[in-house]
Amino acid sequence: MQNTFIKLILGIQILFLLTGCVPMVLTGVGVGAGTGALMVEDRRSSGMYIEDERIELKTSRRIGERLGDKVHVNVTSFNRNVLLTGETPDESTRKEVEKLAMSVENVLNVSNEIIVAPKSSLASRSNDTLITSKVKARFINNRVFQVNHIKVVTENGVVYLLGLVKRNEGEKATHIASTTESVTKVVKVFEYLD
Repeated sequence: MQNTFIKLILGIQILFLLTGCVPMVLTGVGVGAGTGALMVEDRRSSGMYIEDERIELKTSRRIGERLGDKVHVNVTSFNRNVLLTGETPDESTRKEVEKLAMSVENVLNVSNEIIVAPKSSLASRSNDTLITSKVKARFINNRVFQVNHIKVVTENGVVYLLGLVKRNEGEKATHIASTTESVTKVVKVFEYLD
């Protein structure tokens, strides 16, 4: 029983490492060149790509400094639009997290999808990582759009799709995600190019 548990934890850790690396693994891009290769294929400018990374780090740091382990919050920024997911113990804390995100320089908009609930378990988070991987794999297999044009975030079985997309790409991505095993709901946080 203990060996099975250890194998499960190791598998989850490997999965965490691979979920962000799908385009690099498939294209053979090494770790050192990974960010540059992803930026070249991204519809955002390289400056915007880096700005989104900075927004995510700065927002996460502010939330951590202010609320510590009282909350479980994930911060995703795409084209300076921030998506907040996770759990807070009450509505006032949920609103406080949103204010912290809005106070970060260059944030245009905040989509607060945080729920008031106890912090999710490791098993739930691992399942979310698996769902994200399945959705990304199905995007790659369907070959209807460039996979890194759409960012996939999963929280408690709900898949959030972010990106700069054409309407037909957004609809196809939504259909693929919504028909993926274990997905309970799909929320579009797209900016449309047409």
